[in-house]
Amino acid sequence: MLKSAAVEHFGSQKAIAAVLSISESAVSQWEELVPPLSAAKLAKASDGVLVFDPDLYESWNGRKAS
Repeated sequence: MLKSAAVEHFGSQKAIAAVLSISESAVSQWEELVPPLSAAKLAKASDGVLVFDPDLYESWNGRKAS
């Protein structure tokens, strides 16, 4: 899940932090991809509007290794 998609859906990093019960600072430290556990929680909190796709993480890691 891309951080930008999560921000678009929830409205702000602060809102994401509230959903996950973490600090806004923690959310701001994420890079392009939402950490997998957080992505799964956000997918559930969005009632499936946001999708957690484990395959995205594998392909992303492959691109970063290149």
